[in-house]
Amino acid sequence: MSRKKESSTFLGLVFVEKISGFILLIVGIMLAYYTNTYISDLGGIGFLLIVVGVILAALGLIIFIAKTEQD
Repeated sequence: MSRKKESSTFLGLVFVEKISGFILLIVGIMLAYYTNTYISDLGGIGFLLIVVGVILAALGLIIFIAKTEQD
């Protein structure tokens, strides 16, 4: 019975990992897009925010597509 409980806990963690990766991907894309849209209003920090958005999107994509293995 404990093996079944471990399996359902593992599936729950995989689900949370995929959802958090997807959310991070969406936030990164939105940050980069809206920063690019209003780059003239942001001044010098606009480029930095675009870079942060792209990094967040890349990390979200990596988390989302990573395969999680159970021992």
